[in-house]
Amino acid sequence: MRLPPRTDFAEARALSFEFPGLEVGVAEYDEGPTGCTVFHFPKVASLAIDVRGGSPGINGQHLEVVNAICFAGGSLYGLEASTGVAAELFKRRDYSTKWTDIALVSGAILFDFGARQSAIYPDKDLGRAAVRAMRPGWFPLGPRGAGRSATAGHGEGAELAGQGGAYRERGPTKVLAFVVVNAYGVIVDRAGRTVRGKPSPPVLGRVARGPAQNTTLSLVVTNQRLDQLQLRSIGRQVHASMARGIQPFHARWDGDVSYMVSTQDVANADLDEVTLGEIASDAMWDAILASYGT
Repeated sequence: MRLPPRTDFAEARALSFEFPGLEVGVAEYDEGPTGCTVFHFPKVASLAIDVRGGSPGINGQHLEVVNAICFAGGSLYGLEASTGVAAELFKRRDYSTKWTDIALVSGAILFDFGARQSAIYPDKDLGRAAVRAMRPGWFPLGPRGAGRSATAGHGEGAELAGQGGAYRERGPTKVLAFVVVNAYGVIVDRAGRTVRGKPSPPVLGRVARGPAQNTTLSLVVTNQRLDQLQLRSIGRQVHASMARGIQPFHARWDGDVSYMVSTQDVANADLDEVTLGEIASDAMWDAILASYGT
């Protein structure tokens, strides 16, 4: 069965931003429903990846520089979407096989079969469609892309969530936070109130849900110049901070993966890495809160 990819989301809530060096592409199969979200860096960007939770699914984990990151539903099958991203970038590069022209792509997936009945997953064609739909300064919010069938909470307390984004500036430094919430835990606002998902504790003596049925995928992008140690440090700081907005977080049934990326465009001696981490962490909480709703 050949499925038509959907790439037009003019009606969706969206985050608008100005960030040179980043394009976002989103594609979905309504028949799933499921989808993928692609972040593209035309000029190679520096990368650090932080993997937590008990059930992650990721490829390209060894990369320290990257051209594209693909978030997708479909559990492990959804990693195929990232190969479609690589294939379409290969085409854009006139199928050059020079070492320096190889597209560097990492993919991470979430389990979204629990909220739907079909076995449809984001495949190579959908990854290609997302690349063809890429554009700057735009990120659709809510149940779009990789977050099309994402949920917050577990068991009978699960409620539809989605993908969220937020933007910050400090002097010449720009910070973008993106997240796809498909968490075992619920979403908590800044007043400590549960705003998505209903607490549903496991029944004693039984596991309420099977493994690999959740996962929160996140990405921070900054233009500030950072070395690998700084990237890893800030990435861990932000990933840990997300436990304020998702409770519980990094559970056995979560496969949480967080990316920290720098386009290395500006120097800012007035902004140290810890403070940058605080800014990014605050933006990430806003991104989590922007993930639910239509």
